[in-house]
Amino acid sequence: MTWLDDLTSLYTPTATQFDAARRHRGSIETRLDAYLGLREMFEIGSLRHGTGVWQYSDADFLASLKGIQPGSPWTMLNRVKDTLQDRFPSTTIVIRRPAVVCRFSDGHVEVVPAYPDTSGYWIANPSDGWMKTYPKDHNQYVNDINKKHNGAAKRLARQLKIWKYLRNVPVSSCYLEMRSAKHLDGETTYSALWDLYLTLSKMHDAGLAAMNDPTGLGSRFGSCSSESNRQDALSKLNTAVTRARKAKDFYHSGDNEKAIEQLKLLFNR
Repeated sequence: MTWLDDLTSLYTPTATQFDAARRHRGSIETRLDAYLGLREMFEIGSLRHGTGVWQYSDADFLASLKGIQPGSPWTMLNRVKDTLQDRFPSTTIVIRRPAVVCRFSDGHVEVVPAYPDTSGYWIANPSDGWMKTYPKDHNQYVNDINKKHNGAAKRLARQLKIWKYLRNVPVSSCYLEMRSAKHLDGETTYSALWDLYLTLSKMHDAGLAAMNDPTGLGSRFGSCSSESNRQDALSKLNTAVTRARKAKDFYHSGDNEKAIEQLKLLFNR
């Protein structure tokens, strides 16, 4: 559908829009390696995956640290925050689990500190404690489904994230991306309005419950950082499902104008 395609294109970052934020990578990498010891640092998250949203997504990096993993992830997060704050004293740096967020004037950078395991990485769980993550494998999973559907998996994930940001829905972007990929993994064809509706509907029917890692490797993907946020997100999701269903039904009955009206309500445009 043209209106939905245009909205998705509008919020698709250009190749250069995050260059400023990414330019901080070298100084962050050097600092962490000198003071904490760094095994590797690589880009993760929606910009790397090709599902980032213009004006909302940050440049995200996983920093795999040397040394012994502490008992509490807060120890790791505070060490990284303090080390970077000393290097960038005029920059606001905060902890937003599982990341340490550097709010540079020309762009935000999220650093997810981690400790490597025999496979995957241990990072701070947004709810509490440690969790295992496999960013390289998860990226490959999304890429494989995206290829199967000629780019639709990442397009659908971006649309869900646009809804999240424009409607201020407190749900994890990673959760939305994995839910959209999981949905299309079970589909043989792609239809923009149908699959947008079905993905929203499936999440609603599941009550935004944590989902199993579709690769079978890691921990379950949580949807929200707290129960109050889950209830807030569920309320907004309920409204979204109704609007997506109406948009789909109007469009397939030939009433393009009313379909667009519902999409504008869905995305707060």
